[in-house]
Amino acid sequence: MKKIRVIELFAGVGGFRLGLDAASKKDFAYETVWSSQWEPGSVAQHASDIYVQKFGAEGHSCEDIQEVIENDFKQIPNHDLLVGGFPCQDYSVARTANQAKGIYGKKGVLWWSIFNILNKKGKNAPNFLMLENVDRLLKSPSAQRGRDFAVMLASLSDLGYIVEWRVVNAADYGFPQRRRRVFIVGYKKGTKAFNLIKKEKSIKNWIYKEGVIAKAFPVKKEDVIPQDFKIEGTLEKVSENFSSHSPSKSPFEVSGVMIDRKVYTVKTIPDYKGKSTLLKDLIIHDEKKIPEEFFIKDSDKKRWEYLKGGKKEERKSKDGFEYNYSEGPMVFPDSLDKPSRTIVTGEGGSSPSRFKHVIKTKSGKLRRLMPLELERLNMFPDNHTKFMQNGKSAPDVKRAFIMGNALVVGVIEKLGKSLLNFA
Repeated sequence: MKKIRVIELFAGVGGFRLGLDAASKKDFAYETVWSSQWEPGSVAQHASDIYVQKFGAEGHSCEDIQEVIENDFKQIPNHDLLVGGFPCQDYSVARTANQAKGIYGKKGVLWWSIFNILNKKGKNAPNFLMLENVDRLLKSPSAQRGRDFAVMLASLSDLGYIVEWRVVNAADYGFPQRRRRVFIVGYKKGTKAFNLIKKEKSIKNWIYKEGVIAKAFPVKKEDVIPQDFKIEGTLEKVSENFSSHSPSKSPFEVSGVMIDRKVYTVKTIPDYKGKSTLLKDLIIHDEKKIPEEFFIKDSDKKRWEYLKGGKKEERKSKDGFEYNYSEGPMVFPDSLDKPSRTIVTGEGGSSPSRFKHVIKTKSGKLRRLMPLELERLNMFPDNHTKFMQNGKSAPDVKRAFIMGNALVVGVIEKLGKSLLNFA
């Protein structure tokens, strides 16, 4: 059997691993040889504990990845594919634009852990990369749109990689959650995919039809020529000057390819005609199986309605500045006849919230979603996050938090199947 050796960084509870395992064939399989999951500033490492409970402790690190790189690099084995949903708190749409510090934010700097592994591996650097982040990455930070992504692309180009990316909304391809994320796939010089892109007479053809991402996630063929530009200068110069001519608009569209620092980017439209999985397909309908704490108390309903509703009101900032605040109404309760909204890290707990899911039962009661249902919306096995390595149950709030940080496993499975044909 041919194998693609994988290391999974910022592993969470193993979303990439599950997707790649599902993508494997009898004669050509992905094999995770090392994984890393460590939550900075947290004593209890719930995600890592769950990962070990599911996949075993061998080849798993629950340490600061940058410390591992600097002090114990030999524990990171040579590998063919590096995957990871590198921390996205600094780009998350749950935060306001002026808080989006991007690549220089506290957790955003962990991008450089990926860079450092590739750089230190040298000629043994992996042939392929598969990374995931929130789509805001393409236009981060707010004061200099697109700079962070430009720095990443330039640094990967300098290491000998061709990179393609696509913003994928999982629900656009039949999956059960409206979750928009940017997926970044890299190919090292000398690989089959690298050579195919180099030989491709039309980069547009690769983006729309022939590429790894295009094969996994078809798009409508458009008579639109991709915009192209070169990322010039040292990484420091890119950081200082990128988008300085137009800081309010990112030059990166939802799809693109970067070759030798030259960027080709274009807006693409999903082309999917299959069946869609809806929220009602995955929830538990028998109310007797729902613990009482997941039902909305009558005393809390008005607060829920206020937070979910539209509003225009005067507010005052911490420093005394008065301003007009407005936001539109949300569907309340959530529609069962659509894929779910994006799961957020604050999904757990009984306190009223604008962003938590609330559904109506057949009897007319309102309730929150249970961790098992959140797992299903991310296409994880039922109760994947229930137990930790010590045999104890993980708290429901933590299980919800973990699913808010996770990805839709089916997206990785599709990408993994496509990549096998180019490996």
